[in-house]
Amino acid sequence: QVQLVESGGGLVQAGGSLRLSCAASGRSIFSINPKGWYRQAAGQQRELVAIITSGGSTDYANSVKGRFTASRDNAKNTLYLQMNSLKPEDTAVYYCSGGIPPVWGPGTQVTVAS
Repeated sequence: QVQLVESGGGLVQAGGSLRLSCAASGRSIFSINPKGWYRQAAGQQRELVAIITSGGSTDYANSVKGRFTASRDNAKNTLYLQMNSLKPEDTAVYYCSGGIPPVWGPGTQVTVAS
């Protein structure tokens, strides 16, 4: 089975940036569709952040449009989430996911301080 591991989380000040990575193993990322990023804030439900379809198109939650960019590197078998202009409301554990049924990584913590 494919395994996914997120990295790149940390503590940043409001207005700062982070780039999250999701390394896949066991299968080519090209064959895992759809692919996406989710987040879960403390006490909240997990919510969709970004989706990458099999055709390579992307879609984003309204709360992150214009600030976050999802991408993939098939050669490196890795997904990325570039997060700019971070807000305290972005604080959450971020997860990558792929396939049907979906496979989840263990998550990486992002904390945005004022």
